[in-house]
Amino acid sequence: MFTIRTRLFALAVACLVVPAFAQNKDAKPADTKPAAAPAAGEKKMDAKPAAKEEHKADTTAAASTGTAKIGSPAPDFKLKDLEGKDVSLAGYKGKIVVLEWSNSGCPVCQRHAKAKTAAHTMDAFKGKDVVWVNIDSTGDAKADDLKKFVKDNGLTAAYLMDPTGATGKAYGAKTTPHMFVIDTKGNLAYAGAIDDDNDGSKGEKAKNYVKEAVEALLKGSTVATSTTEPYGCKVHYKG
Repeated sequence: MFTIRTRLFALAVACLVVPAFAQNKDAKPADTKPAAAPAAGEKKMDAKPAAKEEHKADTTAAASTGTAKIGSPAPDFKLKDLEGKDVSLAGYKGKIVVLEWSNSGCPVCQRHAKAKTAAHTMDAFKGKDVVWVNIDSTGDAKADDLKKFVKDNGLTAAYLMDPTGATGKAYGAKTTPHMFVIDTKGNLAYAGAIDDDNDGSKGEKAKNYVKEAVEALLKGSTVATSTTEPYGCKVHYKG
């Protein structure tokens, strides 16, 4: 009796195990391959955002912070001209002084020199107490090269050298040209571009900011446009 029961129990167990085994014998092993890359255009949810591109500012000319401010006394200076003679701002006391930062190797300065921009501007003020002065703060400028530039272009304004860049930095000169107009009391009245023709396409139709500033000062009026954004080559200060 015990034997028959044992056999029946074993048979029952076999009936349960065999179907289960048959049901799983075709099961495939887990897929361990890495997930496929997302299709083009499909956003990967766990991807980290790309780092923002860092744009470093070019500080070649930005080093010239400057202390010159509109309405305040213009920084005095004493620089040598191309003949080695000392020239100072104080020496022009009582006159309207136009300062032009220049560089004989700058295409923009070359364009204005050939166009006689300074001469044509000064033509309107003949007989007036107005002077135009060029200052070159290029660290490696050579007097002989500047003399050739002056002669080739027939420049008549004083041309001063600022090899240390101290004067240029005091004014905050950033480009060549960069213009500054000083009134008869020695205060800065205008700073910025010579005109609104940064690409040379306007010619005689260009708005001459320097001329307008000087005209206003001669009339005893306030300069309407006292600052503009200068354009041209960056001032190549020493170091």
